Amino acid sequence: MDEKIKLPEDAFQPVGKDDKLDDEKIVAPSRTFLQDAWHRLKENKAAFISMWILIIIALFAFTSPITAPNPNSANPDYANLPPKIPGVNINGFNGTSIQGGQRVDQYKANNVPESKHFILGTDYLGRSLGQRILHGTMISLLIGLFATLIDLLIGVGYGIISAWKGGVVDLVMQRIIEIMQSIPNIVIMVLLLLVIKGGILPIILAIAINEWTTMARLTRAQTLQLKSQEYVLAAQTLGESSSKIAIKHLLPNLSSVIIIQTMFTIPAAIFFEAFLSYIGIGIQAPIASLGTLINDGQRNFQFLPFQMWYPAIVLAIIMIAFNILADGLRDAFDPRTSRH
Repeated sequence: MDEKIKLPEDAFQPVGKDDKLDDEKIVAPSRTFLQDAWHRLKENKAAFISMWILIIIALFAFTSPITAPNPNSANPDYANLPPKIPGVNINGFNGTSIQGGQRVDQYKANNVPESKHFILGTDYLGRSLGQRILHGTMISLLIGLFATLIDLLIGVGYGIISAWKGGVVDLVMQRIIEIMQSIPNIVIMVLLLLVIKGGILPIILAIAINEWTTMARLTRAQTLQLKSQEYVLAAQTLGESSSKIAIKHLLPNLSSVIIIQTMFTIPAAIFFEAFLSYIGIGIQAPIASLGTLINDGQRNFQFLPFQMWYPAIVLAIIMIAFNILADGLRDAFDPRTSRH
């Protein structure tokens, strides 16, 4: 028991530069919160593909004034032509349709020049359906984006002020939200149409007047949690103003909630516009939107279903892609999600 243990002479020698210590390696790369969220979003294949689908649709839509400059150019001689893609001899895309039990080339029957073709066909006035869908998508996206921007400006500020002030101020502000939510959007839209005659503005205002309440409530709930955090209390102790605390501390921590709710608000606004235009109190002719195109197409749906199907498919793709992307962003920004 008294025997001393002898250690090798180099037991306490400093580690050389070339020596490698496997247990000191960092398993995962160091990433910021946004980088980590982006990494998780990319791993969500459905959300990542949906994001690119929306980017492609937006690029085609917002470049339509250049690529499709004449959406309202009518030619009665080309009315109700079926889709035709040059070099494609597939029924539904070769310019033919069934008439009297026989397949007829509508382009030849209407004396359309060989060089003239419409990839998505034409409407009842001979206007290119493809060009009108591009412009209609642009109008619908603009309405959704502007309405959501107003929703952000009002809802986020309202929610932060309500939670920060608390007490009677918070109580009164929440009762105002409850009153606003009790008024249907359709009633607001009809009242606005009496004051503002048609166009995009009353639709944007109708959506913005009512939809900001959801954003305000979500922002308020998150702010109530954040205002009791140590870094916020420290900032108050150091004498920082409420506006600086909101900008420097609250907004960065509210960003994930704001982004996720925005992704849900945009498709809701687009669908509301499409619904209003479909029932005839939204966008008015000759301006194209997805709602007006579906409304025009349903009149001839029994004989020319493509006039309704194509704008309806575009609307469905936009709605589904936004909702899948919103779900993906919610998972990506969730700090409880484990890192890979």
